[in-house]
Amino acid sequence: MPEAFDSDIFNLAPIAMWIEDFSEVKALFDVWRAQGVTDIRAFLREDVSRVSECSRKIRVLDVNRKTLELFEADDLDHLRANTAKVFRDDMLETHINELADLFDGKLAFSSATVNYTLSGKRLDIQLRGAVMPGYETTLGKLLLTTEDVTVREDARRAESVQRRYAEGIFEHSPVSLWVEDFSAIRSLIEDVRERGIIDFRTFMDVHPEFVHQCMSEISVLDVNQATLDLFCAPDRQTLLQRLNEIFRDEMEKPFREQLMELWNGNLYHHREVINYALDGSERHILLHFSVFPGHENDWSRVQVALADITARKKAEAYLEYLGKHDVLTKLYNRAFYADEINRLERKPLRPVSVIMIDLNGLKEANDQLGHDAGDALLRRFGEILNGAVSQPNHAARIGGDEFAVLMPGADAKAAGAMVDTINELLKINNQFYSTAPLGMSLGTATSEPGESMETVVKRADTLMYEQKKAYYEAKGVAGFGTGRAAGRAS
Repeated sequence: MPEAFDSDIFNLAPIAMWIEDFSEVKALFDVWRAQGVTDIRAFLREDVSRVSECSRKIRVLDVNRKTLELFEADDLDHLRANTAKVFRDDMLETHINELADLFDGKLAFSSATVNYTLSGKRLDIQLRGAVMPGYETTLGKLLLTTEDVTVREDARRAESVQRRYAEGIFEHSPVSLWVEDFSAIRSLIEDVRERGIIDFRTFMDVHPEFVHQCMSEISVLDVNQATLDLFCAPDRQTLLQRLNEIFRDEMEKPFREQLMELWNGNLYHHREVINYALDGSERHILLHFSVFPGHENDWSRVQVALADITARKKAEAYLEYLGKHDVLTKLYNRAFYADEINRLERKPLRPVSVIMIDLNGLKEANDQLGHDAGDALLRRFGEILNGAVSQPNHAARIGGDEFAVLMPGADAKAAGAMVDTINELLKINNQFYSTAPLGMSLGTATSEPGESMETVVKRADTLMYEQKKAYYEAKGVAGFGTGRAAGRAS
């Protein structure tokens, strides 16, 4: 009865079970031991055919029904005849560990291995074996179980693939990515809320140290390669040790707004900020902040994505510059001049002085030497005005050879000083370009009480015109007055 009962348990067991005879393997072990083999693992790895030799000496005495079902065998004889199909390839490496345990006198072993069904289907197997009582010396009977863990291992492999995929996306993303812990900041914000504070913005205004504390509580967990490249950091350790060089100056204001977003429960937001690379250069950044799903209640995992928009900002600044400046002279252009005149008209700031300037001899230079020579004269005069005029005053090129200097809040004395400075720089410039001296005609006017900007400009323009007329009369150029007046009238 006990034997029948054991047989029923063996056959009805829900896991594949094998009874095998390792006595011939034991005999082979004795031969190798007599030959001086002590490190069986190294010995078997040295020649894998020795593992195959051991495997061929194992005799399958019996298997249960689950084994036949798992390995797609019709019966025991069918399985025995095809064991070479079951135990092959990947199994030989793990088989070394099982053989080594037995060689070292252990009576039980376990390992993760691979078997194959008779149709060739790959199975991930959790193998466990034990020497049955009474066979410790001969290894004549071992009970082995082969649990099919393919589904579990497939899931583990899939998880590993997904993890490597996610890590690859993170590490090789062209956008700077940061993984940070904001849990301490959440605690600080909640503490403020529990104290009954309602107007958080005013609270931050009154307690700027709170903002500084929040900034210091950010814990950076990881950054990707694009982050190191963006901030010119040789490695992660250097970057993390020098964060104070990256987040400084203008960073506090956008961080206050970020705290405001978090106070209002907005866990996903973006804004433009300015950071600094470790070489000191400025970085215009589009910051995207998001709390990881599942961490909405503690903010212990947040992702910050930083897109470098420095080039875009420089392009925008250059386009804005082009909209307000004359490319040749680097002075303001006529559009800016017109806007500034309108602005000064609206502003009560008085007096305002205007200097109108006309470059002498530009037409002759263009006609006789070509437009490149004329452009060179214009560039030189642009350098002179840029050197003489600074904020709050503005110098503009308003026509081909026409320039204007607007001086808000400047009286006639200040305007006279400006004219002296321009004349002095003109003399110095001509010393360097003695073969092509620059000349100019100018007129100055300072606003009277109640006088419009248009009238001030006209007075300065008239005075400049008179000086220009005198210049041409001295050179004996006829007809300047008529042509010039007609040009002004048109």
